[in-house]
Amino acid sequence: MPIRTLIVDDFKPWRSKLRTMLQGRPDLLVIGESPDGLDAVQKAAGLRPDLILLDIGLPELNGIEAAAQISNVSPQSKILFVSQEISADIVQVALALGARGYLSKIDAGRELLTAVDAVLRGDLFVSARTRGEHADRIHSTRATPTTMEIGRHDAGFYSDDCFLLDDLTQFVGAALKAGNSAIIIATESHRDSLLPRLQSHGLDIGAAIEQGRYTAFDTLDALSTFMVKDRPDADRFLKVFGDHISVALGHAKGAPRRVAVYGECCGQLVAQGNPEAAVQIEKLGNQLMGMYPVDILCSYSADSFPGKQNSGTFQSICVEHSAIQLR
Repeated sequence: MPIRTLIVDDFKPWRSKLRTMLQGRPDLLVIGESPDGLDAVQKAAGLRPDLILLDIGLPELNGIEAAAQISNVSPQSKILFVSQEISADIVQVALALGARGYLSKIDAGRELLTAVDAVLRGDLFVSARTRGEHADRIHSTRATPTTMEIGRHDAGFYSDDCFLLDDLTQFVGAALKAGNSAIIIATESHRDSLLPRLQSHGLDIGAAIEQGRYTAFDTLDALSTFMVKDRPDADRFLKVFGDHISVALGHAKGAPRRVAVYGECCGQLVAQGNPEAAVQIEKLGNQLMGMYPVDILCSYSADSFPGKQNSGTFQSICVEHSAIQLR
């Protein structure tokens, strides 16, 4: 069966050029074109293409926002970004969203079909020009396992608490069902809403608490343990969380033993107007992942980034994560 492909770019002559290059391959079938991000999401939902060639600089929704929404409405679609933007931060955010490739438009003439083949195989592709300029900063978001399995450090940007709680229930529930431990750092309302959801999935939370596999802390209380003059103290942060993780790991019964950590500290700091501190904490979270077998989920309110998905703060947060989701 041919690979059903959707081309998304706001410049019609460029869409025509991509179509022509793809038509040279009988196994590639262009089933549609789209001039903007919002239309691309709608077409992806209706057509369910196998492959999407997606630009970054799009009207209505930019390519980053469009990719985040496409991952929800057409999760089987493989995304290859084709853009003139080669900023390392932009490339990293694009790959963190789950895209399997990033191709510079300048290199498309000689690398497009190579990139398409790599993406369809499930490999990660970054064009030669981008690799050459930013090789030290661009890395695969599908890390190679080492002797200690590398965990996830994901972030969600939520427009509604229902979406947040859905993802949190799945994240914590999966850890507890595997016999592992979970540490929750959240507001009181989120902590209270999470418990009945977990129980409705057949989890005995009372037993998990008694066993030391489920512990919960208030966001502001947690921040007070390591923040000094509105900035995180790295030594305090690593000591506080290292101690909690070590205890939780001792009670875990999974094979292998792991700890799921959910946090709202960074989201709270951004909401308070202190995004620099949030980025520093995300970097410290990555240090924790190198020290302990943990999986981390961070949450942010989408209201903290209204129309700012291209902002430096948003990108700085995204690049510290292995995957991001906008809901």
